[in-house]
Amino acid sequence: MATRKRVGKEEEAANGGGDDVGAPSSAAAATKRSKDQRHTAALILARGGSKGIPLKNIKTLAGIPLIGWVLRAVVDSGLFDSTWVSTDHDDIEKVARSCGAQIHRRSAEVSKDSSSSLDTIQEFVRLNPEVDVVCHIQATSPCLHPFHLKEALEYITDQGYDSVFAVVRRHHFRWQEVKKGTDELTFPLNLDPSNRPRRQDWDGELCENGSFYFATRELIEKDGRIQGRKVAYYEMLPEYSVDIDVDIDWPVAEQRVLRYGYFGRDNPEVVKLMFCNISGCLTDGRVYMNTSGGEMLSINTRDNAGIRMLQKEGVEVLLVSSSLDPVSQALSQSVGRGLGCEVLCVGEKPLEELKALVQKKQLSWKDVAFMGNDELDVECLNMAGQSAVPSDAPVAAINGAKYICRTAGGQGAVREFAEHIRLQKRKAKSQLEQDRIDCTSW
Repeated sequence: MATRKRVGKEEEAANGGGDDVGAPSSAAAATKRSKDQRHTAALILARGGSKGIPLKNIKTLAGIPLIGWVLRAVVDSGLFDSTWVSTDHDDIEKVARSCGAQIHRRSAEVSKDSSSSLDTIQEFVRLNPEVDVVCHIQATSPCLHPFHLKEALEYITDQGYDSVFAVVRRHHFRWQEVKKGTDELTFPLNLDPSNRPRRQDWDGELCENGSFYFATRELIEKDGRIQGRKVAYYEMLPEYSVDIDVDIDWPVAEQRVLRYGYFGRDNPEVVKLMFCNISGCLTDGRVYMNTSGGEMLSINTRDNAGIRMLQKEGVEVLLVSSSLDPVSQALSQSVGRGLGCEVLCVGEKPLEELKALVQKKQLSWKDVAFMGNDELDVECLNMAGQSAVPSDAPVAAINGAKYICRTAGGQGAVREFAEHIRLQKRKAKSQLEQDRIDCTSW
């Protein structure tokens, strides 16, 4: 038996809306929820031996390790009794733990190239007898949102289904493949060539998009599968159906994620103030000496343009210089004058010194962006609503940042972060306008 989830307008999906087919009454649903004490576990499979893209699961996508996108949606949803990452690799384990997941260290038997997802899920179920419902979520689906998980899981918790999986609607005409060296003729699989339908006259077909597969323990253990018995599908809109296994053009995937990805409950709507380290972010950290003994710094014109872009959008940019840095204060002040920015000199505990300034400006740290490049910056990176480091920053700083630039310090990293801030501001503005439209229609 199968049912479906109807998808309404894009704005309905963005607000977690949509109509359930055959949904029980609210009273019945409440009774069902009160009785359902099953342990529901989110499980993300992240093997270290990807052949297509090495260590793909922790490769940085739009400033976040790939697996971090789905883990953020899982943790923020608040739906799961436990969240697990199944892996055989130390680096993946470190990233997963930093994102709030427990680790299932999979055995060598299910870590082979020939191992299937079902093999690993069955091992997980066997080793975790308290788990009743397994929500297998693909690490390669970075546009997953909490509302997708909530609505799909309700098929199992509220409506009594044994399994549910994600699909996307495609309008592709399919033809039979002809093997080379044969006399076979191709033929249409899903259309009549003499009466080709227009897109608007054809419902299309539902295809698995790989985002998730939810199943009960009994189905996995007794039937040896993750789809079956009373099964439902959950239809996701195409913009959320990004699968890196298919869409291996990483820059294209990044643009989709930046527009449609889930950035967390605490993602700030508007950045009003940005702190940016001069050394290691705005510059490459080196000081140049001329023949007369004078000191010089190299500033990338792209970074210069990025700062001016933020200033035009009403973001105050303050440059940060450390008293422990070899860059002289005279040079730092010269850079600030050239960019039209005030320069702040901080010591060993920059957060303590910057806190007072943020408070003085009557701002919250959610309104602040911080770009740093070293261990001293970790507290500021954690505190700021948006934070970033260049690609060549030390590991400690990278782990503390919310965005990891593709470019190195002094090579355009500041411009890249500035564009990221601007994009998030526009997303927030678009959502606010949509909310106003929705309110007027009540």
